[in-house]
Amino acid sequence: MSFLSVKETAALWGVSERSVRGYCAAGRVPGAFLTGKTWNIPEGAVKPKREGAAAGRTLLDVLKDEKDSRLHGGIYHRVQIELTYNSNHIEGSGLTHEQTRCIFETDTLGVTDKSVRVDDIIETANHFRCIDEVIDCAKRPLTERFIKRLHLILKTGTADAGKEWFAVGEYKKLPNEVGGRETTLPEDVPAEMKRLISDYNGKGKISLDDILEFHVRFERIHPFQDGNGRVGRLIMFKECLKHGIVPFIIEDGIKLFYYRGLAEWPRERGYLTDTCLSAQDAFKNSLRYFRIPF
Repeated sequence: MSFLSVKETAALWGVSERSVRGYCAAGRVPGAFLTGKTWNIPEGAVKPKREGAAAGRTLLDVLKDEKDSRLHGGIYHRVQIELTYNSNHIEGSGLTHEQTRCIFETDTLGVTDKSVRVDDIIETANHFRCIDEVIDCAKRPLTERFIKRLHLILKTGTADAGKEWFAVGEYKKLPNEVGGRETTLPEDVPAEMKRLISDYNGKGKISLDDILEFHVRFERIHPFQDGNGRVGRLIMFKECLKHGIVPFIIEDGIKLFYYRGLAEWPRERGYLTDTCLSAQDAFKNSLRYFRIPF
């Protein structure tokens, strides 16, 4: 019988190496055994079923129910605050985690001894609406129309929306760079976006790797004048929900690893994959706490 390493099995199952070791240690992988500190996993081993799968309720089911009932203190509440705070903070928002929470919970900023940009407040409130849109449309196919709608929701009412050259909910009019790297020219964006979405939707079973590849290509096209990172991360969250993959939140503290992963993807996919799998493991802790099967 042939055996695989933890790393090889993790790549095959689309999970983190930590998860594979956990499965093995819990006795959930028949035939797996230790040699010293190294797990040997049968080549034909099947990924263990989701914890609590018999319950039948998915994360998306819970998010929809809690969103519709406006339940506070659940996973929907946590996703709104954590995804919004971290995604906005990565892009330079000056709002604190507590201010973000206050806006979501009370629709007020709360007490602050520092000046706050109006756009930071508007984009925070708008991002909450974007997450609702992602939840409502999670099972629908990914389209240009949906992606543009996310951008429209995110940027409506901001200072950018009042600029003649800034196209809210539409592709960029002017060339832009990201991290000192040139992106797709405005006149080429429509064709590149159609190609990207066609390639993605033409795949069979979507894996985490497919979602990450879409994200990298999307960010390299950089179709909007601003807001690309936040829209891109919202798309990843949606597609994970749609395809039964545990979603993840790129926290501000790991943004440098995230940036490195985006930059190095053509040469080494492991950087971005490992970063997102680590973030996925953190999200699993939230699912366990709220007793949501995955």
